[in-house]
Amino acid sequence: MGEFVRLEVDEGIGTIRLDRPPVNALNNQVQAELREAAIEAGERDDVRAVILYGGEKTFAGGADIKEMAAKSYVEMQRFGAALSASLTVIAELPKPTVAAVTGYALGGGLELALTADRRVVGDNVKVGQPEIQLGIIPGAGGTQRLARLIGPSRAKDLVFTGRFVKAEEALAIGLVDEVVAPDDVYAAARRWAAQFVNGPAVALRAAKAAIDGGLDTDLRNGLKLETELFTALWATEDQTRGMQSFIENGPGKATFEGK
Repeated sequence: MGEFVRLEVDEGIGTIRLDRPPVNALNNQVQAELREAAIEAGERDDVRAVILYGGEKTFAGGADIKEMAAKSYVEMQRFGAALSASLTVIAELPKPTVAAVTGYALGGGLELALTADRRVVGDNVKVGQPEIQLGIIPGAGGTQRLARLIGPSRAKDLVFTGRFVKAEEALAIGLVDEVVAPDDVYAAARRWAAQFVNGPAVALRAAKAAIDGGLDTDLRNGLKLETELFTALWATEDQTRGMQSFIENGPGKATFEGK
């Protein structure tokens, strides 16, 4: 367990919890601990879904600007690569992930939220990529994952202006997926994650790999990837269980072992 990031596991759900007051700024130590927590969550069989959470007040206010401002070019090359790699580990978690966003998700904080499969936010949140106001650009997925999620034109608007986006607009442009009362953010994220605790873990992993992998290639190769992952599931116990249950009891009644 890290000083600023910890993995809390309860009833099949792993919560990667940021706790670096006052705004969970992403410094060297936080990015390293995020990576460690994500690797552990990916490896643990008792974790079937993952929530990214910064607490009741703020998800993550961005990178630690004081720390970054003091770095040389060579030091920033190392830090930038490490931060991007750490967030990629989270994005590639082979399990359903959801970001529970309270308060602010700005700069690196929004980039962290973008690694999740789903984003649940409070109706008072503000999100954005304000790096341009510092004379820089997003460096950990803000120009890439954001454009893939909401399209290049909307991504350019947010990155070029650095403006803050409120929850209503974020929902309208597809930047977030669910808006709830601020006090209900974690509970709503947990309800979504709980759907997968007793689900077919191998099939869920394959579904995520097919969708994410397909976005990185052309349609023809994406379809090949899909076929490979689809047919590979005939090597799992869950496929046998699921189909036998359907034949005997009808749809939606199978119990899975995640094997």
